[in-house]
Amino acid sequence: MTSQTITPAAAAAGTWALGDLTVNRLGFGAMRLPQTGPALVRRAVPRDREQAIAVLRRAVDLGVDHIDTAAFYFSPLRSANELINRALAPYPDGLVIATKVGPGRDRSGRWLPHATPEQLRGQVEENLRQLGRDHLDLVNLRVVGTDPVADRFGALAELREAGLIRHLGLSNVTAAHLAEAAAIAPVVCVQNPYGIGSPPEQEALLRACGERGTAFVPFYAIAGPGRQAGSTGEEPPEVLAVARRHGASPAQVRIAWTLHRGPHVLAIPGTGDPDHLTANVAAAALRLTAEDLALLGALHHRAG
Repeated sequence: MTSQTITPAAAAAGTWALGDLTVNRLGFGAMRLPQTGPALVRRAVPRDREQAIAVLRRAVDLGVDHIDTAAFYFSPLRSANELINRALAPYPDGLVIATKVGPGRDRSGRWLPHATPEQLRGQVEENLRQLGRDHLDLVNLRVVGTDPVADRFGALAELREAGLIRHLGLSNVTAAHLAEAAAIAPVVCVQNPYGIGSPPEQEALLRACGERGTAFVPFYAIAGPGRQAGSTGEEPPEVLAVARRHGASPAQVRIAWTLHRGPHVLAIPGTGDPDHLTANVAAAALRLTAEDLALLGALHHRAG
């Protein structure tokens, strides 16, 4: 599948509502934008600034209207939020920018202890400053571990009531976290690691989100175990077979498979490479057959 055979439009995968904000199901993740090579590491190699800005503008031209970012997405000299601000402000109508709070990094790139409820307001305000906004469309509470989230999510709910945040979500959570948070304020999305071969608990959470009408937004859908370092490049024969059948890349097959998991499932593949961006967005139009889905489904259950 190439841009010559399928129009590279993010709208081809359909839409979903994040609260009162409707977005195309194929979005863009900004984690890889500030650097080349692995993300979220100290001494990362900064990406060329003009290339990063061009990728963001091209993404919007291709119909991307949901960008996922965070204040802790940065490398020396580059910040995802400030690149987004520089490239896209004044922001076009309908563009939804989702960010995350909870983790933090100092200026050298070292990870800090997760924010307390009292510290979350400062993280929200930092995102507002970097993005040049007076409110944030969507803030996801990023969680590490299984401790209760009520105090932290409650602090964000207060900021939502104050008008600094429009909608709330969760990232890297369990089903228990989702139930706990939903009892405090509406949860419009859950961001969790998910892709071919994910463990059964992630599959169960995807289904639970569908039953609630909550968006499920996988990350590392392409990278899998490579996580922030990116794809390992080693693909199972099943993925390669489906890719050959459609004239697509393995990454496009993985994105398309993710989108086939339910109408509430969104995709936010990220890149700083213009050609990869075009290919990723083109995957929104890739329609897998029943045979494809059976082959990939068997792989998913066997590897999970």
